[in-house]
Amino acid sequence: MATIYSLGDASDHETIKNRLKKEVDPKTGNPRFSLATGFSLLLFYTFAMQCMSTLAVVKRETKSWKWPILQLIYMTMLAYLSALLVYQLMN
Repeated sequence: MATIYSLGDASDHETIKNRLKKEVDPKTGNPRFSLATGFSLLLFYTFAMQCMSTLAVVKRETKSWKWPILQLIYMTMLAYLSALLVYQLMN
């Protein structure tokens, strides 16, 4: 987030938290990041397959692309559906 909002400079005293609080959706005027958004992102990053080296190891161990592809699809669907469910319930 610090990279996205360019907060890497030491002379910049604004924190990420303050910057995210000021972020507003231009269409609705509501805050862009809410508690529902935070929890849904947290769940997505918890369940999503983020480590490509894990897929490579599974491919090497099984000597097949079947299991890494299945693992990638399953983890992505689990991450997306859990994030969607939490966002819809909290919003």
